[in-house]
Amino acid sequence: MTADAEPHVDLYWLPLGAGGHSVRLNGRLYEAVVARLQHRPPAALYHAALEIAVPAGRYVLEQAPAGRAEYASRGVVAVGPVGSRPAGRLRLFRYEVRCWRNGTIPDAAEAVESPRRLTTDPAIAQRLLALAPSVPTAVWGRDELGAGEMWNSNAIVAWLLETAGVDAQSVQPPARGRAPGWRAGLVVARRAVPSSPLIERAWPGRA
Repeated sequence: MTADAEPHVDLYWLPLGAGGHSVRLNGRLYEAVVARLQHRPPAALYHAALEIAVPAGRYVLEQAPAGRAEYASRGVVAVGPVGSRPAGRLRLFRYEVRCWRNGTIPDAAEAVESPRRLTTDPAIAQRLLALAPSVPTAVWGRDELGAGEMWNSNAIVAWLLETAGVDAQSVQPPARGRAPGWRAGLVVARRAVPSSPLIERAWPGRA
């Protein structure tokens, strides 16, 4: 591997709705309401994606709306419902978790204070890849797991980092920004991890 491709885990903070006006507008409306209820100024909202480099290659790990093409074409390792479990029977109301070899992060050019190198530990990088298929696929936008915050892309990234051995609590969004869902991922990761062959293979003794 070249010096640039040495084992690492990089975090990208993407503005909510980057490249999509409707998502960005809805996010701003959501944040305006939440900020008003919490008696604070509105903040910029971000969602997280990871780039993971290991000796076998470079991977992009992110959560995104379910696509039309075959899952294998973009490294889909898990699928979950959006809004409600019954709605998840329709592709329009599903999300997917991608662990995509040689993949791309859409709108990476718009990322803020990124990339952030979280670790160069090859064991953690390999563990993240091994854990990706076992990430909880709770209902997106709901607090189905009782974590006190909605489950979303940030929750998935926080869960993976914390479960793999990265101190995800110390990871902060860009200045004057928020990452809704991040705390949910931490809360769920710190609970007793359900028995899972995937988790056991990634980190013996953890499950």
